[in-house]
Order: sequence, then structure tokens, then C-alpha cells
Amino acid sequence: MKRSRFPIAVTALVLAFLYLPILILVANSFNPARFSSRWEGFSLVWYARLFHSPEIWEAVRNTLIIAVSATAVSVTLGTMAAYALHRWAASRLQRLHYTLIYQPLVVPEILMGISLLMAFVAVGLPLGLFTIFLAHVTFCVSYVAMTVLGRLQDFDFSVIEAARDLGASPWQAARRVLLPLLMPGIVSGALLAFTLSVDDFVVTFFVAGPGSTTLPLRIYSMIKYGAPPMINALSTLLLAVTLTAVLLSQRLASRRS
Repeated sequence: MKRSRFPIAVTALVLAFLYLPILILVANSFNPARFSSRWEGFSLVWYARLFHSPEIWEAVRNTLIIAVSATAVSVTLGTMAAYALHRWAASRLQRLHYTLIYQPLVVPEILMGISLLMAFVAVGLPLGLFTIFLAHVTFCVSYVAMTVLGRLQDFDFSVIEAARDLGASPWQAARRVLLPLLMPGIVSGALLAFTLSVDDFVVTFFVAGPGSTTLPLRIYSMIKYGAPPMINALSTLLLAVTLTAVLLSQRLASRRS
């Protein structure tokens, strides 16, 4: 029986729709032309200008500071929240806890940004890196908690009881048995929180103050005032870093398996 080529054609169209804009962006990052409507040859001029732009590197520094700190706090709080939700799921208090943890996943980002801005203004907290950090922790905790909670669904607590029977203290059982078994879920939640923090624009736009511009806000201002070639170079570098991280992650996972 002759195989239909329709699924292959649909797959090719979908892949072209997804990845062709990225390929055009990468190609234009090497185009010295001010406007990408014409090709003027291969050049690294936009990369050179990018590396001599202190505003962009300040934005990258702010983004990394917020992302790393928000991820660390979110992983700690989210893991503890997931454990409490799974361990005492039948209590009425934990059902309320689950609702509060789940809410940031479904609340629109613009609503969250406005409500956080009003809360910070009401308590007199000046807008800056600290308010962005608090805002990112607010929604990253939920993603980490849900990721770790999924890992806990198949967790066998009899191994904890076996460790306690063999003389381990509660802290030793948690550190040497519970945390290593939950580590894949914790690492997945940390990667998700870090990515969401680096990528967030809407919430950050409302709670950012003077001198606390992050990379998404800087890219927005560059687009607004017209510097698309440098954005192409910056996006290409971000793409290269992301692909390298994914390849390293897959390599580590294959070695462990």
C-alpha cells in the first residue's frame, strides 16, 4: 500500500512555521544592513556594538541576579509546600493551601502585576530589584510546587520508614533518602522557575523601578526606539546559550541513565 505524503507535508509546514522566523533572525544578525530588507554581506558589526553596550550588560546582570535568587527561594518554598500538600492532603487547611498555591498558575499576568504593584505601593516599598525578586518568587513557587508534587505522586514513603527503622534520624532520612529521590522533580522545577524569571516581561513591567531594568524590558525599549539589528545579535546569543544548556542537560541525563 502506498504511503500518503500528507502527514510529512503537514509536519514540514509546521516545522517551517516554527523555526523559519528563528533562522531569519539568526541570518539577519550577521547582516550589516540597518534594515533587514536587503542582504549586504556577512559581518559581526552588530555583535561588536552589542558587546560595547553597557546598558545591555547591566540589564543582563539584573536579570541573572533576580533569576538566580528567585529560583533558590522558590525551590526551597515550593519543595516544602509540595511535601506538605502531599503528606497532609486530606486536611481542610491543605485544601486551602493547594488553592492558594494553584492560583498564580491561572491568574492573568497583567492582573498579578497590577495587584503586586498596588500591594508594594500600599506598604511603602520602593520599586526596584527587590520588588521584582518578590514578584518572581510569587509565581515561581507555584510552578516548583506543582512539579515536585507530580514527582511525589509516585513516591514510596516506605523507604523513609525503612531508613528510620535502620536508625536514621528524621533529618538524615530527609537528606539521604527523600531529597535524592525527589531531585529530578526539584531540578525540573528549578529550571522552569529560572526560565520563567528570565523570560517574564508583564509582571516585571509593573513592579520595576529606576535602575532595575531587566533584559526583557531592555529589549522592549530597544524595539520601541528602533535598534532591531542589535536585538537580532542578542537573540542569537541567547539562542546559542539555551541550546548549549539543553545539550549539556541531555548529555548528563544520558550518562546517568
